[in-house]
Amino acid sequence: MNTLLLLIIGIPMIEIYLFIKIGSQIGAFNTISLIFLTAFLGIIYARYEGFNTLKSGMSQIVKNEVPVYEIISGAALAFAALLLILPGFATDVIGLLLIFPPTRKFFLKKISNKKNTDYKKQDYINGEFEDIDDQDDRKL
Repeated sequence: MNTLLLLIIGIPMIEIYLFIKIGSQIGAFNTISLIFLTAFLGIIYARYEGFNTLKSGMSQIVKNEVPVYEIISGAALAFAALLLILPGFATDVIGLLLIFPPTRKFFLKKISNKKNTDYKKQDYINGEFEDIDDQDDRKL
């Protein structure tokens, strides 16, 4: 809950700060034009990468394999497109990093390694047993 509250308050503050700093350097019109340009080009590239991911997923299905990476990559692309639609420079940078395949693979690998370490710690099941004679009433 605290992380979500920090994100809701922090991201607009960072964006407003960047608008002011960049706007004072290049001007208000150029800043607004740059925001629209990054959103437009980012959406076009996200669409292109989305079609590539869809094509790769279809080839995995034809090979009778589950396209796990393609599904996760498609979700990351949708999130990146959302970040690019939102006005701002920080969200555009994060969105562009998620769109490019090498950085997307890097982020997805870091996230998957973090989640898989909890499951890899224990590869056995604890339990108790008791030997039961053939004459014992408790046998199944």
